[in-house]
Amino acid sequence: MSATSKSDPHYSLTSTVPKQVTQSVTARIPTPDGEFQLIHFRNNWDNKEHLALVMGDISGHNNVLVRVHSECFTGDVLGSQRCDCGEQLANAMQSIAAEGRGVIVYLRQEGRGIGLAQKLRAYNLQDQGYDTVDANLLLGHQADERDYTPAVLILQALDVRSIRLLTNNPAKVESLENHNLLVEQRIAMQPSINRENAAYLRTKAGRMRHMFDLNGNALEKADPLTLAYQPLLGRMQKIASASFTAKGRPFVTLSYAQSLDGCIAAEAGKPLAISAPESLEMTHALRAAHAGILVGIGTALADDPSLTVRLVQGDNPQPVVVDSQLRLPATARLLQMPHSVWVATTHAAPQERQHALEAAGARIIRLPATSQGQVDLAALLVRLGEMGLTSLMVEGGPSILTSFLADGLADYAVVTVAPVFVGGIHAINRLLHPAPRLVNPQIVQVGPDATLWGALA
Repeated sequence: MSATSKSDPHYSLTSTVPKQVTQSVTARIPTPDGEFQLIHFRNNWDNKEHLALVMGDISGHNNVLVRVHSECFTGDVLGSQRCDCGEQLANAMQSIAAEGRGVIVYLRQEGRGIGLAQKLRAYNLQDQGYDTVDANLLLGHQADERDYTPAVLILQALDVRSIRLLTNNPAKVESLENHNLLVEQRIAMQPSINRENAAYLRTKAGRMRHMFDLNGNALEKADPLTLAYQPLLGRMQKIASASFTAKGRPFVTLSYAQSLDGCIAAEAGKPLAISAPESLEMTHALRAAHAGILVGIGTALADDPSLTVRLVQGDNPQPVVVDSQLRLPATARLLQMPHSVWVATTHAAPQERQHALEAAGARIIRLPATSQGQVDLAALLVRLGEMGLTSLMVEGGPSILTSFLADGLADYAVVTVAPVFVGGIHAINRLLHPAPRLVNPQIVQVGPDATLWGALA
């Protein structure tokens, strides 16, 4: 085989002298998304240390899920909100983990190839009113100076035959294809939009041809603080689907709104409106993303909720009430809703109450009780899985939220924090040990509220 044969993994169309990458060392990297192999590559032309983050068997395969990601210290490491880079890297890892196979090629080309120092100078120009393209041009650079040759050579060295590329950038697709790498599909990565990156994203769409899953009008007109949670919602649904397949019981998301001092109510048995209207809309979108929604009898009695989706488009989730003694009144609004409410109770609950609730349209699910006489939540999840419920949103109250956390039954949490102090009833009503925590939480502002999204560990 000649040194410049197109079948040679070191062949490049961009130079008469073959460019080469050489794999130097590989190490196992466990992450919250799963176990990857991190492969270090050297090359013979720019002295940069490019990387490949690999999951699963990719050698000799077509249609491999790939992200070609350019280094962004501010976004990838510091979580800067000026760009969408860190979010794209995290999304790519999660997408590959969900599929069980794929590659992230990590190119050491900071600032679209201009380097970190010049990128920071460009940031200062952007703060003076220049967009990201003009800032680069004023510094004597091109709008984008990246070279995708190392990405092609790395993928060839890994024996990847064709790819599905996670990108919004058509120029990236064109460059890879010009280097004889077959891109069978471009998969969009919808960005989260906030006050800091909205202008930057508009510039990418308007001047650099980036293609978002938002039309131009939506990008210009929509409230960026409202849009920001939508990618997180879609990603959560993908995780939920994979979780149900693996565990056979519903994926459980805890969702509630609290004050700055951790309270969800001013006093027991009385509802308190904490969330802003924008957060309420987000909550309804979250409901629509789940197959079922669960509350405890305390919440059902205090709030008399309907648990439907009214503020966004989508299907109403299946309502479930945990009620160990069947105290739910036959006049409850839940019993007037289109879905028949499912009431989880114990074998000790009164039979006459079961007959009354069934006459009102409820479906009673009798389950084993805990030593305290409460419904066994683990048994409930098993039964709901058998009944075909794939995901479950738990909205409270405190006893239910605490029990799901204490028993290790919650998979995910979305917590809204309103900028107000209450001094009332806390969301979690007893000490938990070990203390559950969110893994790699995403913090998104929705209206005046802050929302935290993340998997529980």
